[in-house]
Parts: sequence; structure tokens; C-alpha cells
Amino acid sequence: MTQALEQARTVIMTVDDDPGVSRAVARDLRRRYGGSYRIVRAESGESALDALRELKLRGDPVAVILADFRMPRMNGIEFLERALDIHPGARRVLLTAYADTDAAIDAINVVDLDHYLLKPWDPPEEKLYPVLDDLLQVWRAGDYRPVPSTKVVGHRWSARSSQVREFLARNQVPYRWYSSDEPEGRRLLAAAGQDGQRLPLVVTPDGTPLLEPEPAELAAHVGLATTPAADFYDLVVVGGGPAGLGAAVYGASEGLRTVLVERSATGGQAGQSSRIENYLGFPNGVSGAQLTDRARRQATRFGAEILTAREVTGLEICGAARIVRFSDGSAVAAHSVILATGVSYRQLPAPGVEELTGCGVFYGSALTEAPSCQGQDIYIVGGANSAGQAAMYLSRGAKSVTLLVRGASLAASMSYYLIQQIEEAPNITVRTGTVVDAAHGSGHLEKLALRDTATGETELVDTQWMFVFIGAAPRTDWLGGTVLRDGRGFILSGPDLTADGRPPPGWALDRPPYHLETNVPGVFVAGDARAESAKRVASAVGEGAMAVLLVHRYLEQS
Repeated sequence: MTQALEQARTVIMTVDDDPGVSRAVARDLRRRYGGSYRIVRAESGESALDALRELKLRGDPVAVILADFRMPRMNGIEFLERALDIHPGARRVLLTAYADTDAAIDAINVVDLDHYLLKPWDPPEEKLYPVLDDLLQVWRAGDYRPVPSTKVVGHRWSARSSQVREFLARNQVPYRWYSSDEPEGRRLLAAAGQDGQRLPLVVTPDGTPLLEPEPAELAAHVGLATTPAADFYDLVVVGGGPAGLGAAVYGASEGLRTVLVERSATGGQAGQSSRIENYLGFPNGVSGAQLTDRARRQATRFGAEILTAREVTGLEICGAARIVRFSDGSAVAAHSVILATGVSYRQLPAPGVEELTGCGVFYGSALTEAPSCQGQDIYIVGGANSAGQAAMYLSRGAKSVTLLVRGASLAASMSYYLIQQIEEAPNITVRTGTVVDAAHGSGHLEKLALRDTATGETELVDTQWMFVFIGAAPRTDWLGGTVLRDGRGFILSGPDLTADGRPPPGWALDRPPYHLETNVPGVFVAGDARAESAKRVASAVGEGAMAVLLVHRYLEQS
């Protein structure tokens, strides 16, 4: 935001119960400052406080407040004392008659009054403007900058607060975090009329307060697209991970009317990775968030639509149309569909883990929690690349990082380069043959019960942080019996459908399914949701591009 725009949003407020005096004050202020500041006028302390709360929620800074001393129900000193709680940085001026000078002097100690002005102040050029010029100069010299437009007030151990922060961060939505037990967090809660019992509070760019918002509501208020612009497309891509983004880029760039539908945030599991070091073209590595942001911008530049926070619940075949249904009952149709739904982290079945999820127990990297882990003892469950990448990232600021691996070594599931890095990191310890038996804590994680799988011995360790990476399950239950899957839920395609030399049940075409095509003509699969896929970012992107090539072939023959 430019300095000129910041100043144009900055408010000078005047409060006086006498309408004539109120208009006169506002007139004099506008004459001198109206070109650079917003002049807000109120005729009672109550209405002025309401206006200040609204300005607080919108993030509009208040530079100076001028309040008349003699006002009914709430005098100027009482008003300024309450205004101080909402906008503590505003300069405060009391307008008073000569008879009330003693009260004005006392107010300097009560509300940290910056100045008092005797009425009348004619001419303003001599008695009003010099005072305000000095106060505005002092205010500008301080840290008056407005916070980013989206504000989140929550608690460190609130699972819903953690989910909202992660949603905003992964969707590249700038926000400012305020703890509910810190002064500014309390001020925002009070401005929204909340007592902090329900969290988080999200204040949107236009000042709308949202209490414990669901993803769809939050997405709609922070500028993320949630509704398709058309009813029919050439291609619907379900899932916004590397495979889905790859399909969207290549589909849109090759002239297909393309819409990508994502249930949470683009990037999938790869988008949560702190650093991917074996992706082609990035010799120094790239974070999942950076790679996701570039791919998303690339897809939209080519004309692909990206819908966020839309839960897909069904796939229907209606003649040549493939209909994708959403949880709210709406639908979008297309000539073809690419299923790139990816996978979700498997849940750790140990007692206590479910209750503490989001309150010290996290699935995936949860990078928004990293700053809170500084100087802490962290435990990471899992032995694959995602666990190793998280360990390296968190070890930068943690006191210690302990990798808990069920197997005998990391070699079976982790890339060699990561194993080398972990071995060289002085504050990372690998405990093989170890599982989590239970998680303990009141309101947040406090202890873990660890069991040695060889000896059966159990150890209780103190920690407030556990990140879990124990394999993945495909997000394909919503497909029901429409698309064939294997026993674990992964989608079958191409040669896997014709292993016995016969076409899949119900297949009516005189050709076998294409390599990434499912048992439903025109419906393709790419990435981790495909049976026997490589589970690597590069292969997922490649499959997304290949699926688009096969979509073209399908459309040409339809």
C-alpha cells in the first residue's frame, strides 16, 4: 500500500454533542486536512465508540481524536479513556471551556491526554491547526502503519485457529495473526463484540468479522473464487496438487476451457513441503509453497479457473457429459474430467492423538506453526521424504528434533540425499523401531508415550509438538462404484484395467482405455491417486500433462 493511500484512509475524529459546534469543528478540520485525511464526525461518545470499533475492524488507522469535555451520559474524559483501548496510538485532544481547565489538566494523567484546547479557538490558523500539525507529525513518526487487510485472532492451542491460519497461508492470502491474550487481540475481539470464548475471529478486508468460519465462507470473504463462471467446460480437473496444477496449465495453454476444483488449497501435500530439493530445474531446492504459487499463477495466466474450498461429492455420466457434483448440491459439467485428488495423511491411531490434533499434534508440515517451535523439543513420526524435509526445516530453530521411525532404518523409504542431511544435523536424532503408544495433555499436547517395538519398553517424554507423516490414503471414497479402484482405494487406469486381456465392465468403445484413462471414457487419473503411481512431485506433474494429451485424443475421437 502506498503512503498516499495509507494517509487517505487515516482518520481524524471529532466528537461533540452540540450539533452546531460539531459541524464547525468538522468544517475547520476539512478545510485544512480534508485533502489528506478522512474527517469523521460524531455527536455522542457512544456513536463515536461504535465508529472507532468499525474502523478498527477495517484496519483504518486513527491519527487524532478531538472530544468535547461536557457531553451527557459520557463526558470527554470517559470517552477518550475507552477510545484508548480501541486505538491506543491515536493522539488525544480535549475540547474544553475555561471553567473546566482543571479537569483537562487532570485528564493528562487519566487518559494520557496529548493536548487540550479552549473553546472558541478562532482563528483556527493560530489556535487549532498548529496544535494538530504537531500531533500529526508525532503520530506519523510512530509505527502507525495499518496491518495487512485480513486479521486472525486466535489462541495458540486452538485447533480451529490453526486450521484457519493454514488455510490462509496455503492459499497465499496475506494475514496478520493476533493472540487472543495479547492487547491488540483483545481490542479486535472487543471491537467485534466477542469475549474470546469462541475462536478464531477472522476480520476480512472490508471489516466483516467472521467467527469460527468454515473454509467456503472464509474463501468467499478473502477473494478466493468458489463458484464456476460457466456451467460447461472442456475439462474439469478435480484436485489442486502437482498433478492437478500440471493438468490445468497444459489444458488451458492448449486451448481447453479448463476449471480446477480444490477442496482446501492448491499444492496438495507437496504444497506443505518446506523444501523440495530433487525437483528438476531447482538446484538449490524450492519450497512447496513457492512451487505451488508459481504453478497457480501460470495456470490462471493461461485462462484456467481455480475454485477453492469446494468439496466434490459425486461423478455422474450423462451421455457425452461428465458431471461433477459439489457438497452444496450444485454441479459443473464438462466433456472430460481428470481426477487428481491426491492423498491425505493417514491418522495416527494412538489414544489421545485425535483429541489433541491441532493442539500440538499436526498432520503434515503445518508450516504456520514453525515460528512457535523455536527452542522446543519436537517429535516427527514417519520415515519418508516428507518427514525428512520437515525435520530439516524445523531443526533450524528447534532445540531438538526426534524422528520416530517404525522400521529398522530410513533407507527403505527416504531419499539418500535427505538421509545424509539428517545424519549431519547436530540436533536431529533418529529413533528406529519406535512407535507412539499414546499422547497426553490437558488442552494441548504435553507428553508422548513411546514404545520400543523390539523390547516392548515404554518411555514417557515431555513435548508440546508432534508432526505426523505415516503414509497416505487416497481421497476417492466419493467416487463410489462409478470409477474402478483397487482394494486400497487407488484408481485403476489404462493397462491395469485390461490385465486379463478383456476390457473393463461396461466399456463400450472399440478401443482399450488410454494409459491414464479410467473405466469411464473421458475420465482420467493423474498423480498420487492413481494405483501404483510413483508418489513424486515430478511424476505427478508429468502425469497431469500426459492426461491432457490423452484428453485431446479422446475429444478428437468423440
